[in-house]
Amino acid sequence: MNDENKTVTKITEPGSSSVLMKSRMTEEQLRSDYQYCMAQKIIKEMLDRGLISVDEFNKISERNRQTFSPYLAEIMP
Repeated sequence: MNDENKTVTKITEPGSSSVLMKSRMTEEQLRSDYQYCMAQKIIKEMLDRGLISVDEFNKISERNRQTFSPYLAEIMP
């Protein structure tokens, strides 16, 4: 086969399987994410006003991720 005629449709690492995940958030997950976002908004405002330090902000953010278990917590900073 001539290299000019090849089309790349998907790139995967050798030995890995490609799995497409189709999932929907449950109402509970959606509520938890909303509560997480609101808690983060409050502590961000506190940080911006100088009421808490960056270190305190980071500690509270970590606790919020543990408490609310947001859907995408594993990719959050």
